[in-house]
Amino acid sequence: MSLLVIGSIGLDTIETPFGRVEDVIGGTAIYCGVTASYFAGVRLVGVVGEDFPREEIAFLQSRNIDLAGLEIKPGKSFRWSGKYHLDLNSRDTLFTHLNVFETFQPVIPEQYRDTPFVFLGNIGPDLQLDVLNQVSHPKLVALDTMNYWIERTPEALHRVLARIDVLLVNDSEARQLAGEPNLVKAAKLIRQMGPKIIIIKKGEHGAVMVSDGQFFCAPAFPLENAFDPTGAGDTFAGGFMGYVAKAGKFDDETLRQAVVYGSAFASFAVEKFSLDRIRDLKEDEVRGRFAEFQSMTRFTRPWE
Repeated sequence: MSLLVIGSIGLDTIETPFGRVEDVIGGTAIYCGVTASYFAGVRLVGVVGEDFPREEIAFLQSRNIDLAGLEIKPGKSFRWSGKYHLDLNSRDTLFTHLNVFETFQPVIPEQYRDTPFVFLGNIGPDLQLDVLNQVSHPKLVALDTMNYWIERTPEALHRVLARIDVLLVNDSEARQLAGEPNLVKAAKLIRQMGPKIIIIKKGEHGAVMVSDGQFFCAPAFPLENAFDPTGAGDTFAGGFMGYVAKAGKFDDETLRQAVVYGSAFASFAVEKFSLDRIRDLKEDEVRGRFAEFQSMTRFTRPWE
């Protein structure tokens, strides 16, 4: 089945202790959409400027990503620059230039409106609500948000939370949204706002999924070489939603497998800058890393 992805598309300039890249492809919709394309057909909605590299558009099309929802407007594409510190857990934003993204108003093409699975990337809650008003009875809607929207537009955010199924946030965002420092209590409070599945991303400490009183934890993959964490959370979302769309269902076992696939793809993403590691992954690499996750977390009861 298909996945509809809405979010930012742009060009990033990134510096880490291990190197620097300039004007590389990035954005929520890019990381999520390309990753999800390993599992399902992706329908992308976003906006870029006339400066967006044509070879990157060709690359997206080569990944079975439908670009009927991609607008190319006069002007420059969204640009972001960040510099990471040695532990890669903290960074400084050097600049953010919204450019054509500043006036982005998602328009869902008619042929996209019955897409069964929807991922609303980190854009304003009012825009996320507008998207939901344009689609027809999706099976599962997932949403990402951030502290900016939690602080600045809480009413709009709560309106959209009441209409979604899955919320993906990091641990600090979960605490802020719930007003509760304990993550277990925070997840329960957020579920009362609407979403029945909460996925809390904890970076190098893995991810936790909370659904119907059940908890599932996936560790972060131990890497010897981590170069660039940019987009890791969006890559996680792409692996998670892509696998769910491929399965066409969201029972507990499928959701657990999806969390592991999300973690696996996120671990690939940080091994190189931008999309360089994700661009041409082989199926046996993905299956192999999933198996390694399984091996890392497998144990038996001592009395068996």
